Amino acid sequence: MTTDSDGLPASDWPLWRRIVFRYFFVYLGLQIAPWDWLGRIPGVFFVLRPLGSMNRAAVEYANSHLFHTYSKLILPNGSGDTSFAWTEFKLYLVVAAVVCVLWSAIDFKRTAYPRLDYWFRTVVRYYICAAALSYGLAKVYDLQMPFPLTSQLATPLGDLLPMRFSWLFIGYSTPYEMFGGWAEFMAGLLLLNRRTVTLGLLAAAAAFGNVVMINLAYDVPVKLYSMHLFFCCIYLLLHDAPRLFNLFVLNRAAASTALWQPLDAAPWQRYARWGLKAILLWGFLYLPYQGNSSRYAALKKTPAPKPFAIGVYDVQRFSLNGKDVPPLLADSMRWRNVIFDSQQAGSVETRDSVFWQRYRRGYFRYKADTLKHTVAVWKTSTAFDSTWMFSMRYEMPDSNTIRFWTKIRTDSVFMELVRTNRHFQLAEKQFHWLSEYNR
Repeated sequence: MTTDSDGLPASDWPLWRRIVFRYFFVYLGLQIAPWDWLGRIPGVFFVLRPLGSMNRAAVEYANSHLFHTYSKLILPNGSGDTSFAWTEFKLYLVVAAVVCVLWSAIDFKRTAYPRLDYWFRTVVRYYICAAALSYGLAKVYDLQMPFPLTSQLATPLGDLLPMRFSWLFIGYSTPYEMFGGWAEFMAGLLLLNRRTVTLGLLAAAAAFGNVVMINLAYDVPVKLYSMHLFFCCIYLLLHDAPRLFNLFVLNRAAASTALWQPLDAAPWQRYARWGLKAILLWGFLYLPYQGNSSRYAALKKTPAPKPFAIGVYDVQRFSLNGKDVPPLLADSMRWRNVIFDSQQAGSVETRDSVFWQRYRRGYFRYKADTLKHTVAVWKTSTAFDSTWMFSMRYEMPDSNTIRFWTKIRTDSVFMELVRTNRHFQLAEKQFHWLSEYNR
């Protein structure tokens, strides 16, 4: 008779285990959506698109007719904890409960699902693996949390939101970020091999448990996703709970497990598994590696910023319609300083609502034409969306001085910027083995 991971006959699953399996098979299946993994295969995306549309329509309907929680749903964007995501979460919980009840009523004679359980655990395992490899590689290449921009260094600590504070804290130290990345990446690699799955789950649970706490403690808007990853680790580890309890708690010898051994051994089935695993490795390991390595190489090849040097520029003179405006704190139009973070982006210390305001600075994106001596400026709202604001004419009497002429709304504006030697100690990345006093 076939036995399960606990050594019990497969036909003797207790009732509670059958109900738990049915519920989470539906819930995690909807949450993981493994069919989306095929979306990277050419042509498959167009087949999967209707499923996405149906899911969105179901979530919108549930919000309007079942939960009555939000007047308008915001789709996931930079945040994964939007009203749409939370409504989707609640809908999946309800759907899983309804399907579980119906499934239990219709299939009450079946007392075990060993084959379905094996494939379901495999899907959950690769779901965790994909996240660990992807996020791990992003950190290994120092791309997820980059070093603070000059604009961020010039932002008072008290003006930062907790999420940005935590992001900059990790991004400040490349070795620390890479350490976390290697922990996640190695967990993902361990999950690829059946013999090391348990060790990989323990490592992934530790890594993602830390991520969950950071997201909760610092209000990082990826709480739902990180908690699902951590829960999936615990869900799979519970299948191995008797062995782990004997080993870690009772200090007893733990027998080997067949939990991750395939149930089928026919040649064609082995070949099919190998082919499927090759496709998953291509999507979960090779593509993230290729994408991160390309981004890293592109950043390293970034040319020196022209025509404006990176740094902080004080606005020595600011004229509005031919009249000089003094640097009064209450003034909402005047620019106090300008920071060029790169040859594409920067920020302004101003309250002017024409800019995208973040942490009491106005952020912008720009493109300079060195032949015409003009600069086009966009209002940065997200990384992928900007609204054009105005164009400026400029001249540079010397390498540290910039003069701009432009029109903002209906006002003619002239300003003179002078580069300062503003120094940020944090940018030095100080490290001392010997510290005679507390810094």
